[in-house]
Amino acid sequence: MLAAPLLAAVADPPRALAPRPASPRQMRWWRDARFGLFIHWGPASVAGVEISWARIGHPHDHPGHESVPAEEYDNLYRRFNPVRFDPDAWMRLAKEAGMRYVVFVTKHHDGFCLWPTKQTNYNILATPYPRDLCRMVAEAARRHGLRLGWYYSTRDWTHPDYLAGDNAAYNAYYEAQVRELLTDYGRVDILWFDHVAGNWRDYDFGRLFRSMYALQPDLLVNDRAARFIRPTEDAPPPGIAELVRGDFDTPEQRLGAYQTDRAWESCVTLTECPGGGGWSYRPDGRTRSAEECVRMLVTCAVGDGNLLLNVGPLPTGEMDPGQASVLRDVGRWLRKHGRAIYGTRGGPIPAGPWGGTTHRGARVWLHVTDWSALPERLPALPGRVAGTRCLTGGQVTLEQDAGGLRVDVPAADRDPLDTIIEIALERPPVARRRSPRGDLP
Repeated sequence: MLAAPLLAAVADPPRALAPRPASPRQMRWWRDARFGLFIHWGPASVAGVEISWARIGHPHDHPGHESVPAEEYDNLYRRFNPVRFDPDAWMRLAKEAGMRYVVFVTKHHDGFCLWPTKQTNYNILATPYPRDLCRMVAEAARRHGLRLGWYYSTRDWTHPDYLAGDNAAYNAYYEAQVRELLTDYGRVDILWFDHVAGNWRDYDFGRLFRSMYALQPDLLVNDRAARFIRPTEDAPPPGIAELVRGDFDTPEQRLGAYQTDRAWESCVTLTECPGGGGWSYRPDGRTRSAEECVRMLVTCAVGDGNLLLNVGPLPTGEMDPGQASVLRDVGRWLRKHGRAIYGTRGGPIPAGPWGGTTHRGARVWLHVTDWSALPERLPALPGRVAGTRCLTGGQVTLEQDAGGLRVDVPAADRDPLDTIIEIALERPPVARRRSPRGDLP
């Protein structure tokens, strides 16, 4: 392990700008995008083990992945030398896959920083590849027209001040790091927090959010800025619980349910591994097929959510060829059918086991992913149907009356992945809404 972190002085940012959730205008690009790339990378890839969770000696709230002694894990950075890293190749792949934004892991729970932070020596400059990976990713994302997000783990198992005493030293440390990430890399569109632990009194979330919004006024923030705070120890200051709820929910390794009154994004790994995980490079994992990925994306879209699909690059800096091939296949599907995904909202008919609907303006797209689960009649659409066609090919029969909507496509014309029926209405629909699902794991 390197020397203890170097703490910088932290000034309380101006209080003129009150913390606020994102406006519909600020959320629009994100909702329209629907599909993003999540990237977990770092020294753990050298050993081909789960990032952070493989370190023996971490707090065992997710046991089962521990495989590398702490001293060995903490020194993997000495062998991290991604000489084949080409950020433009990453972003080209994201574009080919049809993704519209990227979220890059800057620091995971193991505390290693992929940018030359001034707050600790445990960062990329100490590796055989002393270059600012965050800068390279940010600049490449902009060159390829992708929105940029930073993942940042508030949890830090290798920092000596983490949850020590009143946690004031660590609180200052991580606030300073967040300011670096929001100051030194131009426009940042998303701050994706993960894990915290401790108590409400251990952190100054009001100061943190004022600082973030002052630096990046259009920043979107997920719902994990205070995830795993112990609820029984003390109560949050007034307004803070709503503040840290952020702008969107983040169901993990599962697809969210139909929810149109609060934004959400499912984060799912492209790699499936024994016992779970698969966030970072795992040679023992199975790569999901393109069909699985398309089905996940459709399920998210009809539920009015986004899909943040994760890849774990190789220690060389290259993307796994098999995963890259899958992503390109997803992109090919989106080039044919993306009009029914991008820029849409879920509904107006709530999603179910059979599939669901998306809409934009007066157009509705009916996605049937399981004809055996399709009810004889669906709820009626709001307004008269002016026209219909089957985007995936073939003939469609659609009838609507007071009893609901009846739809059929000949069996030979049904797409086994997603039969998409485009319906033109006389006027734009209004989605049927359901209440938020509450806390998500």
